[in-house]
Amino acid sequence: MTDHLPDVYLGFRARFPAVAAAHDGLAREVDQTGPLDERTTRLVKLGMAVASQSQGAVRSNVRKALDAGASPEEIEHVVLLALTSSGFPTVVAAWQWVQEVLTAR
Repeated sequence: MTDHLPDVYLGFRARFPAVAAAHDGLAREVDQTGPLDERTTRLVKLGMAVASQSQGAVRSNVRKALDAGASPEEIEHVVLLALTSSGFPTVVAAWQWVQEVLTAR
């Protein structure tokens, strides 16, 4: 799965392996703590990534949502849901990033 990871991210992990491992552990624990299934968790995280305008997180969560069984239509709906709270430019940018991941698949 490292084929999608940016060099700066890989470099950070290599420079601070203990921090990266702690972050990975925290992320696992947070994902497993609540009642949401993996598919729903990934769709929620995608929505947060869209709202924060994080291209890398949008792309990553699209891939993870697809792997967890989400459909392209569900993913696009999550992006559309951000329209009234995050604005048209944010949604259009996120929709482009989603389309690039879907096309690559």
